Amino acid sequence: MTPHLPTPDAPPDRATVAEPYLLAHGRWTADGDGPPPAVAGFTGSPFNPSIALAAERCLRQHLRGPLADDGPVVAVVLVSVTGDLDTDRVVAEALDTGRRVPPLLFFQSNPNAVLGHIAARWKLRGPVISLGAGHGAPSATAAALLDDGEAELVLLLTAEPGVSTASLYTHAHPENGTAFS
Repeated sequence: MTPHLPTPDAPPDRATVAEPYLLAHGRWTADGDGPPPAVAGFTGSPFNPSIALAAERCLRQHLRGPLADDGPVVAVVLVSVTGDLDTDRVVAEALDTGRRVPPLLFFQSNPNAVLGHIAARWKLRGPVISLGAGHGAPSATAAALLDDGEAELVLLLTAEPGVSTASLYTHAHPENGTAFS
């Protein structure tokens, strides 16, 4: 089943998509938390490590640890208007001055790279989506994935310079509050 993702021309039909239920939330801010811990494969920018840290804080609240192989299908969605400005700046400066661009920057400049890192670490299996500006409310994307049956849970990440958030959603209020493991 293909999810009805919002686009600039066609936002989701809110009459047919149920509001998702928030299970857990995590956040990282440069002002409050300082630099995020290093993540292997990501250099020179706090952007991707901050996303990984926000996700870790969120997922630890509900999942406790990596999922079992038969655990729920979890979609991972990243929404960022600006993206990784520090990595963009380093690449642009290298190109402008004729220097070689470090190969690792090609990897980390793809927003899905950090999503793959999070999915592998937590054994998440499900759609992985990165969105920029113009896609409506991020929770609408989570709701569409849940409503279409593409996922049982959605890890919704938002990231801008200096702040990253992670929210774990499900389709409806859980009856017993049991954590997945």
